[in-house]
Amino acid sequence: MSELLTDAAFIRRLESLWLLARKVLSGSLQSDRKSIKKGSGITFADYSEYSLGDDYRSIDWRVYARLGTLMVKLFEREEDVTIYFLLDASKSMEKKFLLARQLTAALGYIGLNILDRVVIYGLADELATIMPKSQGRGKALTMLKALENAKTFGKDSDFTTCCKQLQARHRQRGVVIIASDFLFPQGYEDGLKLLKWCNHDIFCMQVMDKTDLTSNLRGDVDLHCVESDRNMKITVTPSLSARYEATIKQYNEDFQRYCARQGIGSIYTTTDTRFDDIIQKVLRRGGLVA
Repeated sequence: MSELLTDAAFIRRLESLWLLARKVLSGSLQSDRKSIKKGSGITFADYSEYSLGDDYRSIDWRVYARLGTLMVKLFEREEDVTIYFLLDASKSMEKKFLLARQLTAALGYIGLNILDRVVIYGLADELATIMPKSQGRGKALTMLKALENAKTFGKDSDFTTCCKQLQARHRQRGVVIIASDFLFPQGYEDGLKLLKWCNHDIFCMQVMDKTDLTSNLRGDVDLHCVESDRNMKITVTPSLSARYEATIKQYNEDFQRYCARQGIGSIYTTTDTRFDDIIQKVLRRGGLVA
């Protein structure tokens, strides 16, 4: 599959997903971000007794005439949401990087179309900006070009450090969408706990390659880590291969269960699945929900 994210065919597929999002979610993409504010707004929600510091312009004088009590109007007002994308760009993601970028592009395209603010970072041993905070449909092509030009980098994967850097740069809570295999040497729990503690809504897209799940090696082999540049000599027996396959399967199942327990939305996929099939599945089940 072409790695071009800016060609017309790919953009048409994104536009189809956007139209599906509008149809399936029927405007509910923004419904969960409404909050009740005092003062001017969009939709009347309720009354509250006037207190010192409230905007006197929100007082309902007709209620005061009837009840003799100062009451202010409360309105529902849609809050702007910032979507923070953490795209795993560590070197071990090389075979999975295209799908991870396509998934990020699809959800970012939808986010820009509903006028959310979108930020995209590359995740490795530190955060690297792929696209700074942007808003509006007019930024879609800029986003696609940035993702198309993104490369893997770094000497390791440090998810916790990257989460700390994200919080240091952005204090505002939002939606954090992570595209990764989640095979972090230091684990994923501390990073996800930090994001939860900062009151972000989190959605994890676990992207694996078939070669991650099986072991075809036999005999004496030299292993090279593309991230740390370390080498290791091991002897691979049939029983060791079977144990590896069982371990990686258990790891992936444990990760999905962890997300479910923590109220974190997640989806698991492999690189032989079309990106738009994955996004359709996410949309049809109600969006980025746990």
